[in-house]
Amino acid sequence: MDELQLLIDLHKHAQRQGPGADAETLRALDLTRLGRTAPLKIADIGCGTGASTLILAQHLNAEITAVDFLQEFLDILQNRAASHGLRENITPLCCSMDNLPFKKEEYDVIWSEGAIYNIGFAQGIKHWKRYLKTGGILVASEITWLSSSRPEEIQQHWDMEYAEIDTASAKFAILEQNGFSPLGYFVLPEYCWLENYYHPMQSRFGDFLARHENSEEAHAIVAAEEREIDLYVKYNSWYSYGVYIAKKVE
Repeated sequence: MDELQLLIDLHKHAQRQGPGADAETLRALDLTRLGRTAPLKIADIGCGTGASTLILAQHLNAEITAVDFLQEFLDILQNRAASHGLRENITPLCCSMDNLPFKKEEYDVIWSEGAIYNIGFAQGIKHWKRYLKTGGILVASEITWLSSSRPEEIQQHWDMEYAEIDTASAKFAILEQNGFSPLGYFVLPEYCWLENYYHPMQSRFGDFLARHENSEEAHAIVAAEEREIDLYVKYNSWYSYGVYIAKKVE
């Protein structure tokens, strides 16, 4: 089994495929100032198994297109939506986030938690803007430095993993340069990483390794995840996900 399939197997039955929380999704929703009863069209891009999708469907009068490139994740999302009585509100779409079959200015809201890094923040903002109505809302979370300097070990790690990591001021500059007006920003707190993502993942390692007969490839996946967790515990004062809320004004 290749690395991607191993990662899918490790993460597909998790509540979340990245740091976050229902409360933080609702906090972002409050900052959008969207009416809860007005009909909306929303694209949730990089939705995974649908943690944020379901919250949006529960709290808004919305038709939601849930986008992910992994059909396995979308199948789980559909089952979860059905169990919440929300299947009619959510349309799954299996495709790449840089090749979306949307019409120009089709959506009132574009939402993306913990996923825009797959094509890069600047590229995502530029690419997705065309699908958003003027006055429409963008919500995206992005790995963000929390200070202007940081220890060399964590700097080197993120330079290798995601060279676009930067400060919030740099991210807002990208938004403004691309015709967005900032509405709000906050940083995901520690529990979103540890209690909601890393600790549940660690609890799955034993079964994951057993399913794959303690293969070298499976152990490599676990070792990489443990390394990431160790770095977060050691250096979380210097980085987190920033949640960016902005309005398209041009």
